Order: sequence, then structure tokens, then C-alpha cells
Amino acid sequence: MMNGILLSEGSDVDFMIHGVFSYELFGQKVWITTTHVCLLIVMLVLIGFAIAANRAMKYASEVPGTFQNIVELVVEKLDGMIHGVMGKNAVKFANYIGTIFIFILISNISGLFGLRPPTADYGVTLPLGILTFILIHFNKFKYQKVSGVLKGLCEPWPIWAPINIIGDVAVPISLSLRLFANVLSGTVMMALVYGLLKWIAVFWPAVLHVYFDLFSGAIQTYVFCMLTMTYISDAIGSE
Repeated sequence: MMNGILLSEGSDVDFMIHGVFSYELFGQKVWITTTHVCLLIVMLVLIGFAIAANRAMKYASEVPGTFQNIVELVVEKLDGMIHGVMGKNAVKFANYIGTIFIFILISNISGLFGLRPPTADYGVTLPLGILTFILIHFNKFKYQKVSGVLKGLCEPWPIWAPINIIGDVAVPISLSLRLFANVLSGTVMMALVYGLLKWIAVFWPAVLHVYFDLFSGAIQTYVFCMLTMTYISDAIGSE
């Protein structure tokens, strides 16, 4: 492996996992890889869009321009999706759901612009799953109290408690693995197409990019956020 980085590549197949530079931390060599760089680019794009959107809405006109229309459309569609699932609780979680939706979507489709999607790295999707897991159980204890949580673990019979615990622990793992595996599979497929077919891979791979990066990326974003909203709604219960 070149430079000790975790790369698996054939002679001509490039999965775009490279070490950019390394540094010493507590006596250990730590690598900054292409995943970190692509993640930074996505974050800068989102921060820039947020700043521009804030200024556009701060000085909004009665006859909106193109950018203002785009911002209003994004907010309207996200609000509609979140309210459709979470109802009266949507206001509390609109910011979180909207943020992870836009972040995951831009990360997934970044392959269209020559980047390696950050969500093709499990180190990115697992923290998202853990954040959702924490949010689920915070609201479960907040609204159902300790007694309600314990009662839920023992349903339908107390003997089922270990299975219910395993089911709860599996939530962040299943959420993160589903997103990671689907995005990674598309990245690997495109790397194989370009690496093995070489000069034959001209123009027509654009169709595969539309499917793997755009269509599949959008679907996985929707699935992740939909499951997150469903889990949180179930945790809140009738409250």
C-alpha cells in the first residue's frame, strides 16, 4: 500500500482514496485523505449557500429573482416533507432534518463534479446515525419518561427485552450502513468502469452517473431522513 494508506486499487482502477498529507498526533501518524478534502469542499459549498440564502431572504423583494425562488422552493419542499411525517412536531426538528437532508444530498451527488462522495466513507455516515440515535432516545426519555421506556422494552413480554435492546442499538448501524453501502457501491462501479474500460468509457458513463450519483443519491437521502423522522415521531409518541 502506497504511503501506508488504506487503498485497494488495481493497476488502473482508482477508487479515489488517497493520502493528501500526514502529521504526528500523540506519537501516531494521522492521514488527511481525499475524503476529508471532499468533505471540506461540501461544507464550504453549504456554508456559502447558507450565507447567500440569508442575504437573499434578508433583502427579499416582492418580485423574487432566480436565487430567491430557489431558496424559497427548497425551504417549501423541505417543510412540506417534514410536516407530512412529523405533524405538529415538525417545527422542533425542521432545522436538523433540513440540514442533514441538504448535507447528505450534496455529498451524494458530489460525484457528478469529480469528487469522491464523503458518504462513501463509513466515518461520515456513522456519526450521522449516532446523532439520530441520540436524538431518538433523548426524546424518548423526555416524552415517555423512564417508566415508559422500560415498559416499551418489555413489550409484548419481559422476555423480549434483550431483543428490543438489540433492535434499538441496531438503529444507528442500519441507518449508517444503508447509506454508506449504497453510495460506496456506486463509487466502486464507476471506478471499475473508468479503470477497466478506459477509452471505451466515453460519453455513455454519464447515464450511469445520473443513476448512481443523482437518482440513487437522492433516494438514499430521502430514505435516511424519512427513517429519522419516523423513529423520532415514534419516540415522542402521542405527545
